[in-house]
Amino acid sequence: MDTGWGYRVASVGGVVALAALAVVLVNNGAVQAAAATLPVLGRLPTDPPAGAEFLIEVALTAAVVTGAFVPLYKPRPRRILDIVALAHKRTFVAVFALATIGYFDYSYKVPRLTLVLITPLLLVVLPAWFIWLRRPEARSERAIIVGDDPTQIAEIARSAELPLRGYLCPTTVHALTDDRGVADDHDTAAPGVARAADGGHRSVGLHRLGGLSRLEDILVTQDVDTVVLAFDEPDRAEFFGALDACYEHGVAAKVHPAHADTVLTDAPDPNASLVDVEIEPWDIQDYLFKRGFDIAFSVTGLFALSPVIAVIALAVKLEDRGPVLYRQERTAVFGETFPIFKFRSMTPEGESTTPIEDDENDRITRVGRVLRQTHLDEIPQLWSILRGDMSVVGPRAVWTEEEHLLEDEAETWRKRWFVKPGLTGLAQINDASSVDPQAKLRYDLQYVREQSFAYDLKIVARQLWMVGVDVMAALW
Repeated sequence: MDTGWGYRVASVGGVVALAALAVVLVNNGAVQAAAATLPVLGRLPTDPPAGAEFLIEVALTAAVVTGAFVPLYKPRPRRILDIVALAHKRTFVAVFALATIGYFDYSYKVPRLTLVLITPLLLVVLPAWFIWLRRPEARSERAIIVGDDPTQIAEIARSAELPLRGYLCPTTVHALTDDRGVADDHDTAAPGVARAADGGHRSVGLHRLGGLSRLEDILVTQDVDTVVLAFDEPDRAEFFGALDACYEHGVAAKVHPAHADTVLTDAPDPNASLVDVEIEPWDIQDYLFKRGFDIAFSVTGLFALSPVIAVIALAVKLEDRGPVLYRQERTAVFGETFPIFKFRSMTPEGESTTPIEDDENDRITRVGRVLRQTHLDEIPQLWSILRGDMSVVGPRAVWTEEEHLLEDEAETWRKRWFVKPGLTGLAQINDASSVDPQAKLRYDLQYVREQSFAYDLKIVARQLWMVGVDVMAALW
């Protein structure tokens, strides 16, 4: 992807050309005749304009669409899915603007058939154009080092075969980093030369760009596409915070092979100096299918179960006059947190972080015991799925206060953070809970390795069968 004015000119020019071309194509007589054969579109008049009227239609459409896409003209790293989503939003803004202009007829209105036909066309070609501009082959790679380990930072600066633009580290690490051979903006050595540990100078020319808090700003302003993580303890919150920033901005991440066990990697080469991190383990096709299924499942569930929801809410309230819903902070992707809601099944007092079996928990209410046995207490989580905080299938979201206890008992626990938490999952259908964190982690990591949309459907089918069996057992 080009940067600066080169990217702006290319993006604006592409939008103008594609919008104009879309109008030209849909005004073709053969296209409009074919559209007229469709049941709904056949009611719209087919009268392609000509001459000055046609030029006005092309210019108006190109101007409105170009104006609507202003947020996409600034060069910055974005995930492909974010580009598609933003381009679709701006396309609908442009279409509604054109429809509004036509409705009030201020100057000239684009025919309704033309507007209907160009919409799906623009929804395809405009995201594709910005994805093409984003392609890594169109520019030289831009990489930075982020971490708190001065030895790693200095070693990567000397040995990495990447065009490094600089490094980010805490201020307390800054002085140590200088001593290991990395120059920064305040170095007293000659420009582009770094001090070596023995007092000599080594030509590295790597500059400190700031502290870790500046990571997202640097990713955008420097248009970074690769981040090399150099943390002394790769299971720290800062490490996953950096991965989260890379995920949000569509930036590739690499780590030292010694830390390959902490992250998701694809058969790392033991001889390689750096290992690629699989920040997005899902292919884009599977991701779209998965998100579409999440939305359909949650909407259908909330609608179909609305009478059940009303009955459960009334039963919970009448039993002890307490709140209907239970709210708790859970851990999501890369250690972020989100609120989860369930029908309250326990008395509010005496909550403990130590996982225990339901049979040993005397805080569970009578209604709550039925809800847990039938899994009906989980219904409010459909809202979290619809919001995008959770998925239908994935590792079970863990209470943030409980997380550190499970980390102490199961190594590489935080590998679960690479996947969005789910309502059900491989661990859940195999009855592996937080009471046995080793078994739970084993199933969760198996899911992370083998995940696919087809695999999700199998897990959902088995979970629905198990729920049906539990409901029948509770009724009989």
